[in-house]
Amino acid sequence: MTLRLGDIAPDFEADTTEGKIHFHDWLGSSWGVLFSHPKNYTPVCTTELGYTAKLKPEFDKRNVKAIGLSVDKLEDHHGWSKDIEETQGTALNFPLIADADKKVANLYDMIHPNASDTVTVRSVFIIDPNKKIRLTLTYPASTGRNFDEILRVIDSLQLTDKQKLATPVNWKPGDDAIIVPAVKDDEAKTLFPQGWKTLKPYLRIVKP
Repeated sequence: MTLRLGDIAPDFEADTTEGKIHFHDWLGSSWGVLFSHPKNYTPVCTTELGYTAKLKPEFDKRNVKAIGLSVDKLEDHHGWSKDIEETQGTALNFPLIADADKKVANLYDMIHPNASDTVTVRSVFIIDPNKKIRLTLTYPASTGRNFDEILRVIDSLQLTDKQKLATPVNWKPGDDAIIVPAVKDDEAKTLFPQGWKTLKPYLRIVKP
């Protein structure tokens, strides 16, 4: 199935390195980052999962839970986690879904047959507390992801959910944002009493 932004993230039950979970219940009121990696005991995946583990304090600050997936067996996840800790300097601190029957991978369209019909691509889904999909990314097996960018997108989504703003190119927390065009100047005066800079009627720069 094709999952689009705004869709409800499909629910599922699965075995993980932290026990059996019911996905929506596990998310609770948190944001979620669900991501797949092609295969255990491979170099790029090892670096990705190690870095994700190091980001746990950053995810916690943002009320985000990370969860990984591959079509490997649960015992392989447990064995590989020792390699991750040894080579990346951090223990795995988020669950890995063991999806040997490809149930979840197929639910989230993580297997792209023209790339490989046996393993998952590097998919990323950011899911909000309402269980809606807010971002999807797909990387090839040869390219490790930039998880700092995933954090940046979460920061943007959380900011723009609270305020009538959008974030410009290469935005990062602390930078100026953009007042959305649907907000007229009269309303903007109430929402942004600190004032803003108008470059064009549709391009108004403001410090959040």
